[in-house]
Amino acid sequence: MPSSLPNVIRLLHLWQHPYRPPSKARLSVLSKMHFTFLVAITLALRVGQSLAQVAWGGVNIAGFDFGCDTTGTCDLAKVVAPLHQYGGQDGAAQMQHFVKNDGFNAFRLPVGWQFLVNQPGGTLDAGNAAKYDALVNACLATGAYCIIDIHNYARWDGHIIGQGGPSDQDFASLWGQLAAKYKGSPKVAMGLVNEPHEIPEMGAWAKTCQSAVDAIRKAGATQHYILLPGNGYTSAASFVSSGSAEALATVKDADGTTDRLIFEVHKYLDADNSGTNVDCVSDQVDSFQDLTQWLTQNKRIALLAETGGGSSSPSCLK
Repeated sequence: MPSSLPNVIRLLHLWQHPYRPPSKARLSVLSKMHFTFLVAITLALRVGQSLAQVAWGGVNIAGFDFGCDTTGTCDLAKVVAPLHQYGGQDGAAQMQHFVKNDGFNAFRLPVGWQFLVNQPGGTLDAGNAAKYDALVNACLATGAYCIIDIHNYARWDGHIIGQGGPSDQDFASLWGQLAAKYKGSPKVAMGLVNEPHEIPEMGAWAKTCQSAVDAIRKAGATQHYILLPGNGYTSAASFVSSGSAEALATVKDADGTTDRLIFEVHKYLDADNSGTNVDCVSDQVDSFQDLTQWLTQNKRIALLAETGGGSSSPSCLK
């Protein structure tokens, strides 16, 4: 992406998923793809300075989220644990490779809510939580940041958290248990939930996020970063206009600070912002203008967790 725009969030995600093709792009940090299981590159930027500074760079190691769709329904039969000991790809070796060879320092680890608990508000499933924990620990062994991502679109089986679906307390219960489990590992970051969409009340959604933040801190994970997603699939282009930024700005830690609360945004390079089309139509820098200005004015941080395009189209390889 062009480097001429100060404070522009220049983040890239390359996505390979059962429903989306792999992608390449012109960031030199990923000049070649080493593994067929490469699913994403995620960079975080600190904004509010004279120039944006890249803070995190890495890849998603997907598999525990396979079978989850945008309704928040998860078919657990489609889960493919990305670890050799469970018959999947060697996610542990991939993370080691990217740290040593490419200097990456963050990995996003998507997982379905239903994989971790059998019902909203339930306790962690011991067997499944142990499998996911093996991936988290493989990530931590690299020295990188490890982002837990609940890949449920702010839903459980079609029903929105806190707005007709699972209660805020159910959601907080999940995060309280995960925070208690990883409170001794400050490099575990908490990605509250992937891509909320069609959320009727953003004020209520902010309260849902606040309940999760409170549960995480109460469980003892006081130094961990927490990622806050907005409406509209947390699109970077509409994060301000949708009211997501304003609503989520009210979410704070108990002491009133927001230093460890990061906004999560997504933006693809194809025509309909889905990442499913072959051609890239734009580098989408203009889509970040409103967000960048808002972040700068409010001295906040954002992370672009998903972006990309077709795997071999010349429009995506410029």
